[in-house]
Amino acid sequence: MTRVLVLNSGSSSLRYRLFDGSDVLAKGLIQRIGEPGGDAADHGAALRRLMDELDLSGLTAVGHRVVHGGERFTASTVVDDEVLAAIEELIPLAPLHNPAALTGLRVARDLLPGVPQVAVFDTAFHATIPPEGALWAIDREVSRKWGLRRYGFHGTSHAYVSRETARVLGRPVADINVITLHLGNGASATAVRGGRSVATSMGLTPLPGLVMGTRSGDIDPSLIFHLHRVAGQSLDEIEEMLTRRSGLLGLTGDNDMRTVQERWAAGDADATLAFDIYCRRIREYTGSYLAVLGRVDAITFTGGVGENSREIRATTLAGLEALGIAIDPDRNLANASIISPDGSPVTVCVVPTEEELEIASEARSAVGA
Repeated sequence: MTRVLVLNSGSSSLRYRLFDGSDVLAKGLIQRIGEPGGDAADHGAALRRLMDELDLSGLTAVGHRVVHGGERFTASTVVDDEVLAAIEELIPLAPLHNPAALTGLRVARDLLPGVPQVAVFDTAFHATIPPEGALWAIDREVSRKWGLRRYGFHGTSHAYVSRETARVLGRPVADINVITLHLGNGASATAVRGGRSVATSMGLTPLPGLVMGTRSGDIDPSLIFHLHRVAGQSLDEIEEMLTRRSGLLGLTGDNDMRTVQERWAAGDADATLAFDIYCRRIREYTGSYLAVLGRVDAITFTGGVGENSREIRATTLAGLEALGIAIDPDRNLANASIISPDGSPVTVCVVPTEEELEIASEARSAVGA
């Protein structure tokens, strides 16, 4: 028995899954932590509630999702005081996410003494991106001093989905090149060569790349200077706009792609434009990663939008038949695991992501189980 508890701590939430091997014994979400009428007074109370409700005896490890590992953490790591301090130092790179993970780690260490706590970093999978794909053409000394590079995120999802794609194709993961498209409220694209990330759309933070629910994705950096100088907006105001009031929300007033698609289907002009921008951005990254990889065996959709939106999948890849990329309408409608026609040079897949299962697997590996 190799029981692993996976904790994904948000600032006011705690998502959990208890695994025995790959079997899910329990799962749930504790919400509005610390808020009036919420499920728990604080994260300590939330974890105590779990301990009261679940049998946590015989735990092999507790795996914690940590969004940013910076340049130091390129693999999942058993947590000690030094690791906690290093994660805390990385808060400026992930001010919304790393503090919540730290809270979860500290509470779990206190309440589950003797059980290894493992930090599993979103950024770790992308540590294999070569320097020419990770660095920007800015002052080298500034870049080195402040650790300015492309880190990438959604690493546990891209790692899991790229391996599952190999399984669907019936080929060794080391032999295939895959473009994985993780599409949800947060969204990112990754080029995976032989199981290793070689390019990804997010950067220093999760802000750039694809259009997201509330995040802008790629913009001209001069937009920031322009708004500061000409519109008189502060840097905090601009950051808040780009992270919380942009993306689908900025374009349509709705951040949920399901609502945007309903409006798109009804002919709403704002939703139609947002839909087109969203799909074009994915197509642009897909095309660039075709060039990076040289040969692509599969393109795989995952995440809430990628797994469920037939329209997004069809529109994103429309017109790419000359590149060997096509979608079979019936298979796409059925949400089949393979939605490209038989014999297509590039197989198009739909693979549900299992980030918590990946975290559990990483936690076991970190403790040698």
